[in-house]
Formats: sequence, C-alpha cells, structure tokens
Amino acid sequence: MTSTLIWIAVALLAIGVYLSWTAGRLDRLHARIDAARAALDAQLLRRASVAQELATAGVLDPAASIVLYEAAHAARQADEEAREVAESELSQALRAVFGDASQVDAVRAAPGGTEAADELAAAVRRVPMARRFHNDAVRAARALRRHRTVRWLRLAGHAPFPLAFEMDDEPPAALAGR
Repeated sequence: MTSTLIWIAVALLAIGVYLSWTAGRLDRLHARIDAARAALDAQLLRRASVAQELATAGVLDPAASIVLYEAAHAARQADEEAREVAESELSQALRAVFGDASQVDAVRAAPGGTEAADELAAAVRRVPMARRFHNDAVRAARALRRHRTVRWLRLAGHAPFPLAFEMDDEPPAALAGR
C-alpha cells in the first residue's frame, strides 16, 4: 500500500515537473517572439528612415524621390493591421528606384552619398534576417501550442496566438550585393 502511494506521488511529481517545464518553455518562446518583434520593428523603422532621408537629400531624381518618400512615410505611419502591406510597398519602391546600379552610382557620387548608400544597403539586408528570426520564433511557439497537453491544460495562459510577419522583403539587386 505504501509503495503504491509512493509510486503515485512520484508519477504526479514527474507530471508536474513536465508541465512546469513545458509552461516555462512556452513562456520563454513568447519572450523570444517579443524580443524578435522589437528587433524587427527597429530594423523596419531604420530602413524607412534611411529611405526617407535619402528621398529628401536631393540626390535622386524628383520622381524617384517622391515614390521613395511616400512609400517610406506610409511604412512609418502604418497602423499594425496595414503594416505588412506598407512595408511590402516600401520594398517594391526600393526595388523600383534602385533596380538599376546606375541609380546607386549616382547616389554614391553625391556628397555624403557613399555613406547613405551603404546605410541603406545595410538596412535592406537586415530586414529579411530580423523577419526570419521573428518568424522562426513564431513557428516554434505555434508548434508547441498545438500539442494537446498545452491546449487542454491551457499552459499558454492568456497569451495571444503568435502571428508571423509576412511581407515582401526582397532587396533591390543593386543594393543586395553591397
């Protein structure tokens, strides 16, 4: 009788440790998602800011400046529901303006243009990496939240279901290799 109670206590303890470990893992994944989202937001803001600065610097032709400025402004001002679309439109505007290497060379020829072009190239290169880190964290949290045990025992608490950030983040060909 006593040995049966001991085995039941050990089993309950093992189950409790497993559930606690799973809840902790889920909590760490949610914290990782929050950190990755903050990093993604910072990179998107940096890209839009650099694009906006470049559009107002007077080194681009007027049509390209207007296209780039409006797309960067829309990306910076977009609310959360329209953010993915606005950021995709900024990516398309960057590809339209800097699709040709001659435009990048014209920017580099202007005073201070080399630094601006390098900063923009770094910004457009970092956005896909930040988005990949965020979406990987979201994928891991979703996989864990789909387990029956997590759903039945509500181990996720009241945390919202994580959503991936889907956007067109392909860099312009003229800036990708720099």
